[in-house]
Amino acid sequence: MKKHVYISGRVQGVGFRHFIKVNARELEVNGWVRNVPDGRVEAVFEGEAPNVEDLINRCREGPRAGYVQNMEIKDRKEKDAFSQFEIRL
Repeated sequence: MKKHVYISGRVQGVGFRHFIKVNARELEVNGWVRNVPDGRVEAVFEGEAPNVEDLINRCREGPRAGYVQNMEIKDRKEKDAFSQFEIRL
């Protein structure tokens, strides 16, 4: 399963990307996460469906210092294959 996610709220400057990376690695989900200039966080998750869904649910909670206002989640059909999870700049 592959998902493209945009997360809005208080998600930059609160450790959100690191939070996602730690949880993704724990759940064996590959992909990437980055800050977007408009204040959102953008991520691509690739892995077993239950693990991707679990990661999405964890993102809804976020780190303690953060606050999730909205999540936009779309299926991703591109054929990229990720070997790990990384934070992109």
